[in-house]
Amino acid sequence: MLKFTSVASITCWYGKYPWYLPYFLHSCSFNPTVDFYIITDNSSKIENKPDNVKIIYKTLDEIKATASEKLGFAVNIDYPYKLCDFKPAYGFLFPEIINGYDFWGIADIDIVYGSIRNFMTEEILKNHDIISSRHDYLTGSFCLFRNNDYINHLFMKSKDYKMIFSNPVHFCFDECNFLFEKLKSGISILEINNPIESMTYIIKKEEKLNRLKAFFDFIIVEGLPGNIEWNNGKLVYKDMYEVMFYHLIEFKTSCIERKTLKPIPLKYFFTKTQIME
Repeated sequence: MLKFTSVASITCWYGKYPWYLPYFLHSCSFNPTVDFYIITDNSSKIENKPDNVKIIYKTLDEIKATASEKLGFAVNIDYPYKLCDFKPAYGFLFPEIINGYDFWGIADIDIVYGSIRNFMTEEILKNHDIISSRHDYLTGSFCLFRNNDYINHLFMKSKDYKMIFSNPVHFCFDECNFLFEKLKSGISILEINNPIESMTYIIKKEEKLNRLKAFFDFIIVEGLPGNIEWNNGKLVYKDMYEVMFYHLIEFKTSCIERKTLKPIPLKYFFTKTQIME
């Protein structure tokens, strides 16, 4: 039997589970060689949870206390969304979760996966230390980090991490400090005069110094394009392009019928506003 490079994905979720959670779970079940950890304060029973989705109960205050103790200064995590800034530090903050895995990842719940291993191939994992789901900046929705001491402390190379972690403001540190449009236009983050050293900046800088190898490729669908088919564990866009996942960041609010198909079929479609058989 083929032995895969081991991968653990970590997501923090606080509050009531969203209406689209069953689709996330269903797609995780078709990726049995990846483990998905959800850190949450929600103790409600999750129906149809696959074995590779693992729930860890921690309050926001517990995470705040752990982070403050490990980092050596008081952090500010007074609301759940602030955790996005801490995503690049998950490997440092939660060693008990990632112990034994070759890679750990940051991810969101507003995702429907296709085949992760069709994109996170053994060749890519062997030859890279950090893997992003976009070509232009590091993706907080899904990104993988090699599980070693250097990578797990990489966030500390930002001159701003202490300020960011102790400040209540959300800085989009896990991605690019809101430089999305400039980076989409093709400008290198190393050429932009930006006061905050985000993770995209740090990774690009370290890569230029030949200290790590990063993989940036556009393997996701975002926005509201419609014409997305989920079929037996694979996602296809426009009947032409296989993608690794659909990020529901806009769809979750534009969807006009926010309920789950029961049972979730082996084939369904995303339009701009609906999920249909």
